[in-house]
Amino acid sequence: MSRHDEGSGAGSVLLAFVLGAVSGAAVALLYAPASGRETREYLGDKAREGRERATAAAEKGREFVNQGRETLNTAIERGREAYQQARSRENA
Repeated sequence: MSRHDEGSGAGSVLLAFVLGAVSGAAVALLYAPASGRETREYLGDKAREGRERATAAAEKGREFVNQGRETLNTAIERGREAYQQARSRENA
């Protein structure tokens, strides 16, 4: 297996899970004992819930990236400071 293939496992599993969930929901709707109007309302509610969850997940992802960026910037700054201190000790 190449290095490129190793990182794609999680994405494939997530995609398979999402496709399975959508397929299961579609089958459940076909066998649901509800009227068309009730089913459309149900689908609309679930779509809104899905959008809200996706928005919340995207926000968490942005927060995670921003936190990681801040941590990286702090580490770089500390590294620069340590480098400058080491250079000043050598020159002194």
